[in-house]
Amino acid sequence: MLGEEEELSVSIAHIVQRLKGSRLHCQLEREARGSLHKPDIKLETLKDDIKEFLKTSGWEKKLQNAVYRELSLLPGPCQSVAPAEHIKEPLSYMRKAQTTWEKRVLKSLNSMCTELNIPLARKRPIDEQKELLSKWNEMGTEEPDLSLFRPVYAPKDFLEVLINLRNPNYDNGELVSFRSQLGLIQVPLNIKDIPELREFFQELNLNTGQLGVDDCTQVPPELFENEHMRIGKKVLAEDDSAAAQQFVRQGCPTSLRAELWALILNISNQAEDILYYEQLKSNVIQHDLLSDNLIYKDVKLTANNDDYYFVFEDYLYQVLLCFSRDTSVLAHFAYNSASPPKSYIRGKLGLEEYAVVYPPNGVIPFHGFSMYVAPLCFLYNEPSKLYQIFREMYVRYFFRLHSISSHISGILSLCLLFESLLQTHLPQLFYHLREIGAQPLRISFKWMVRAFSGYLATDQLLLLWDRILGYDSLEILAVLAAAVFAFRAVNLMEVTSLAAAEAVLADISTLKVIPLLQIFLYAAVS
Repeated sequence: MLGEEEELSVSIAHIVQRLKGSRLHCQLEREARGSLHKPDIKLETLKDDIKEFLKTSGWEKKLQNAVYRELSLLPGPCQSVAPAEHIKEPLSYMRKAQTTWEKRVLKSLNSMCTELNIPLARKRPIDEQKELLSKWNEMGTEEPDLSLFRPVYAPKDFLEVLINLRNPNYDNGELVSFRSQLGLIQVPLNIKDIPELREFFQELNLNTGQLGVDDCTQVPPELFENEHMRIGKKVLAEDDSAAAQQFVRQGCPTSLRAELWALILNISNQAEDILYYEQLKSNVIQHDLLSDNLIYKDVKLTANNDDYYFVFEDYLYQVLLCFSRDTSVLAHFAYNSASPPKSYIRGKLGLEEYAVVYPPNGVIPFHGFSMYVAPLCFLYNEPSKLYQIFREMYVRYFFRLHSISSHISGILSLCLLFESLLQTHLPQLFYHLREIGAQPLRISFKWMVRAFSGYLATDQLLLLWDRILGYDSLEILAVLAAAVFAFRAVNLMEVTSLAAAEAVLADISTLKVIPLLQIFLYAAVS
């Protein structure tokens, strides 16, 4: 084990290495060189003068925000010097399960490719390129025949894999508590209990002002909102990612949300970012991928049928098609338990030197994937900025919802946390639902895997995502899922089948997220 000082120096070295060669590093070098010609920069105090210049010109703050971003992506301190595969996932049986799952998904994609006799990728003829370019902003008007395409998998397929996961070091339930045996998830992971959740989400307590709560016992809502707005504007003026992250724990004022999220995610949408997006767009125009059809199909099946999101159909195509071509996304596989899928150039099957990542970003879209983007369309109407925000949300959070890992924000831990909360605090309800064949996780899994997108009203969903960003954690999804069951407990105690339980929870779009979370964490649970 490393000492604290050694861990810190390893982390610092990791961050320095990550920032070297980045665009910010080049800009800082250029600014520092340029400052040498300024009259107030003196040779005898060169180092201090340049530091002061970078501070007063705002570059120090930019560096600070970049370091803060790297900190949020840093593996755990004890893993900093671990082998690469341990940084991705420390438990070997989890790595094995993820690899097996990836093979299954890729097999599904390849078999579709063979059945339909369609190549994984092809260069578009010039006429087709021109047509796509002319219709780029109205792709929703196209009605391609997608009847033969099917999603490579749906959340329920993924859930079955998680349910069947076992730790081979344990003998048939040995060391696994009776409580976890009642649930569907049968692997032991470190999750928080209610006291730990209360400590972690302490700004959600009943005595702290919240956006998303209509009646507050301490301060009249309008007074809190006005003061919160004033502080929010100050945080934006300070241009400090860490301060913004702390601020949004109590919710974002609607008019400031887009800017605050961009600050937290360190997205500035500079000329280079816009150019990069245009290059991705150019790649879409030039090359047709089989995975494009999966994106079209998913948007048609999900967002297009949603009362809130159908108007953003064109944006969704643009963002997701560009995302599939973005090789910078591959960097997140350094800390993702998954590995990018590879395919072989035609006629070179099995020859590693002819293996290519497919799709180029390494992410095969599944049923519901487009719903990670849809809510962001309410905040950003500039395609390049919308794109960057989504990409950063994905590489920080969303990838954890569809990969097998032991991470505290991974979908497996969320499932276990949800089941644990219900069994501990609503044991009668949990037992009743289990006895009638309506395991709660079979209902709540679809909510959590999509971060509740498409299930809550958009204003409520954005309040929930405020907290994901604020606490830099997805655990709030499991707490909310348990809170929904608690809220509908009386009705659920009367059902006698899975279908009836699903009917009780079919529509949760009228629920108010923040009061539910507060009541579950601080009032209803003793």
